Amino acid sequence: MTEDVFLQLSNVSKSFDRGENVISDLNLDIRKGEFLTLLGPSGCGKTTTLRMIAGFESPTYGDITIDGDNMTNKSPHERCVNTVFQNYALFPHMNIFDNIAFGLKMKKVPKSEIKSKVEEMLAMVQLEGFENRMPSQLSGGQMQRVAIARAVINNPKVLLLDEPLGALDLKLRKQMQLELKHLQKQLGITFIFVTHDQEEALTMSDRIVVMNKGNIEQIGTPEELYETPKTRFVADFLGETNLLDGEAIKIKETEVLLNLEKEEDIIRIPNRDYSLGEKFTVSVRPERIKIKNKPEDSDVWLQCKFKERIYIGSSVRTIMTLKNGKEIVVSEQIGYDFKFEDPKKDIFVTWNPKNTVVIKA
Repeated sequence: MTEDVFLQLSNVSKSFDRGENVISDLNLDIRKGEFLTLLGPSGCGKTTTLRMIAGFESPTYGDITIDGDNMTNKSPHERCVNTVFQNYALFPHMNIFDNIAFGLKMKKVPKSEIKSKVEEMLAMVQLEGFENRMPSQLSGGQMQRVAIARAVINNPKVLLLDEPLGALDLKLRKQMQLELKHLQKQLGITFIFVTHDQEEALTMSDRIVVMNKGNIEQIGTPEELYETPKTRFVADFLGETNLLDGEAIKIKETEVLLNLEKEEDIIRIPNRDYSLGEKFTVSVRPERIKIKNKPEDSDVWLQCKFKERIYIGSSVRTIMTLKNGKEIVVSEQIGYDFKFEDPKKDIFVTWNPKNTVVIKA
């Protein structure tokens, strides 16, 4: 384990009764004090991975190491890890003070020390004066903060969060995303966060692990994953994008000509040791595309027709169609949206060549 690696999963696999691997030979290095998110669709293995780190599940194969100690066969209470669940899991018969103090009481910490630590936690999650209330008297956001305070008071080395914001309404969820991120920076604790919400992952994470069918598709910062996805799955899953299939039809010294969608649409991409006939997927984000009557020489462009426009508040989504009926989505800010003189006339979608992401098939 290198110095900057704090938590390590080495060749971890997990299978259940039927023998099928839910997790397949997973290797993951997590740094001390980072906010790492496991992101992926339902059934991709992210919660199972979290449960193995917590000790609620045991790997079928492989090792889990935290701060240099092998935790693979240790029970949950022997690990320096706490978990915050989506349903909060507060004790309904205990007031907020006793909920937060529960872990310290189990460790038989002196009462005076418990009182000062609970007060410190209440201040940290901005719930001073709530210590005598019952969980039923709190809002969803307040209960979530109590659950976090209860987990953090035990001074864990790692805090695991299993879709903790999923039950909140949209406005409160966005508020809690920022609060959690600030709290993590304040505490300096390693956070491992599970979600299937792409925007949530982009907002909160230092790094994101994109998972699919028990495997890691790509690991990187939010910007790396959004701007330079390495696989078609990552490009399609993280945010909205346009995916166009192409084939190399001409190889030059510095560039390759791609035939897109088996039509006559040809675009240029930099030559990175590609081969004639090699197949690619081109990914272009909707907000990177512009609609023009006539493309400029420096543009990548495709000829298409207008289909429809959808107003979504801060922007307008315009859907265009290529010759073969393939749709291209363009996202334009209100006030900068293209004015169509004749919607039936052929027109062009264009983008800067640097915004072309090329993924090998």
